[in-house]
Amino acid sequence: MSGQELPADGAAAPIPASITAALSDWARQLAEDAAAPLRDSLAQTEGELAALRQSNEQALTQLAERDASIERLTVELRHARDIASNALVGKAKDQLAIEGKDAQLAELRRQLERQLASAAGESDARLAAEMELVGAVTARDNLAAEVAELRAQLDAGRAARGA
Repeated sequence: MSGQELPADGAAAPIPASITAALSDWARQLAEDAAAPLRDSLAQTEGELAALRQSNEQALTQLAERDASIERLTVELRHARDIASNALVGKAKDQLAIEGKDAQLAELRRQLERQLASAAGESDARLAAEMELVGAVTARDNLAAEVAELRAQLDAGRAARGA
């Protein structure tokens, strides 16, 4: 064996404290050196995770705002559809009322035309009667004048006979 002999009881000789401290320091340094890239990677991953969380929160906030906007727009759209539907119903009612009024106006126009035709017929009959009356008055006046002339002639003829 080498120059050192093992104790007779078979126990190993104690390791000096300086070697134990050096081995501990070396093992600690080795662990720290091995862990340093992992710590850096972990720190970077945690930073990226924090950025992703923040980005996720912003995205969720934007989604919530968009959901609220969509809900508001949906309500407004429903309201606009209701207004448009009511306007169409109102327009249809107005159109029916207009058509009803047009029918009433057409009926009133027909009645007025019948009344005008009737009044024109009566006016024509009245005019014809007045013309006949004028003709009769003229004939009467002519006959009265003839009678007066014949009387005058008769009176003159009687006077001439009696004289």
